[in-house]
Amino acid sequence: MHIFLYGPSGAGKSTIGATLADNLNLPFVDLDAEIERAAGQSIPDIMTGQGERIFRDLEAATLESAVSGPEAVVALGGGALLREDNRALAQFHGQIILLEAGLSTLVERLSQDENQRPLLVGEVEETLSAQLANRQEHYASFPLRIDASREPDQTSWDIQRLLGRYHLRKMGAPYDVVVQEGGIDQLGEMLNTRNLTGKVLVVSDTNVTPLYGEQMLNSIKTAGYEASQLVIPAGEGYKNLETITSLWRGALEAGLDRKSTIVGLGGGVVGDMAGFAASTFMRGCNWVAVPTTLLAMVDASMGGKTGFDLPEGKNLVGAFYPPRLVLADPDVLSTLPERELRSGLAEVVKHGIIADPELFDLCAQGWETVTARLPEVVRRGMAVKVKVIEEDPYEQGIRAGLNLGHTIGHAVELVSGFSLLHGEAVAIGTVAEARLAERLMVADTGLSDTIVNSLLALGLPVEIPKDLDQDKLISAMKMDKKKKSGVVRFALPVKIGEMKVGVEIENLEETL
Repeated sequence: MHIFLYGPSGAGKSTIGATLADNLNLPFVDLDAEIERAAGQSIPDIMTGQGERIFRDLEAATLESAVSGPEAVVALGGGALLREDNRALAQFHGQIILLEAGLSTLVERLSQDENQRPLLVGEVEETLSAQLANRQEHYASFPLRIDASREPDQTSWDIQRLLGRYHLRKMGAPYDVVVQEGGIDQLGEMLNTRNLTGKVLVVSDTNVTPLYGEQMLNSIKTAGYEASQLVIPAGEGYKNLETITSLWRGALEAGLDRKSTIVGLGGGVVGDMAGFAASTFMRGCNWVAVPTTLLAMVDASMGGKTGFDLPEGKNLVGAFYPPRLVLADPDVLSTLPERELRSGLAEVVKHGIIADPELFDLCAQGWETVTARLPEVVRRGMAVKVKVIEEDPYEQGIRAGLNLGHTIGHAVELVSGFSLLHGEAVAIGTVAEARLAERLMVADTGLSDTIVNSLLALGLPVEIPKDLDQDKLISAMKMDKKKKSGVVRFALPVKIGEMKVGVEIENLEETL
């Protein structure tokens, strides 16, 4: 799927397009530059010598050539999609992003640009204003729109967040994160385009396999791969060494080698174990994450954290081992039980608290609003984690902020015997840690109430169950893998959009 950047002269299509292409590790095509290269003339010379109709014919031919090439970011001329055939071609082959900016911004940029605009002769502001008025209805008809008045880096990031497209580089082996509705049917081709070879083993659980197992295998086999499937029991209780051993043996029986790929199709438990099995099988083979729960999409599938539980605590054995691809298909959330969906929203709220106040405000509007905008929620939730783990891939600093709610939440989850879902426990832990932040004067009074209201609007629990043993909770927290020199470290909220990490608390019994 190509990404087409469109909009008036001065919107920054070429500059932003080059930045976006670099961010996504994609080729960049400047359609006007390609026209000039093919014609051997500048666009002003083509316009002057042959007229606008001939130029538009060249433009159409160049666009047709561009869409037949590999996936790319394509910067279009300001009138390239005035022809309906061109617009239909672009819409069929990708997504069109309209870049918008105010007249004063456009004029200022054009005044600093050495390139001539043959349709903007004379007084630039007057001519451009007339052109914008003439094309107003045309430009307004494009649904995907971005404010391009900011710096290219920020605009590029806004486009990535709008589309759900990311390329992560900071953990050694780079990988793509893609949010794509209907993406499961295209996974096989995605493996091909990323040059993954060899046999494929799809690891899934007893809940997900009946829903999407056959569809996934068909997608992979249609793309030319030899693929098989391994089904494990569903649930956190099976996230243990015994299940990992069954994955290793299953990989051997399927004939996998170091060039092969393990696909984790499922929630966070499946992804963590599939990734860990891949990290250790024959000292490491490829793996791909296809999360099927909201919680896994916005959190567990990214960042390369893999592992399994011990009886003493969650995720105490594991490794950083990034996947080759993360594919989140929001369509699969339609079959997710409501309780699981609510559970996943706890991580979305957490991401809003950490770094996206607008996402937090969206969650505060309640269940009906959020569920009506799930693809957007997925894209924005994933964007927070992508940005954080790219800045701190191995959790040496700010990435610890992603642990908000987890130190207490993991303890609650464990002591409850996993009767609480992970997200439910994180919701409880987030409130408890916000209250702790207020008591320690890290956060202003009232922050925890704001968080409580948002979580309650989504139908999530906010209080530690009274029947849970306090001593066991403290003991579980002391086993937390984030402790340092025996002291438990917390990530605490300061305000919506700001965190403080590494807060050490020595006397948990007295503080909590």
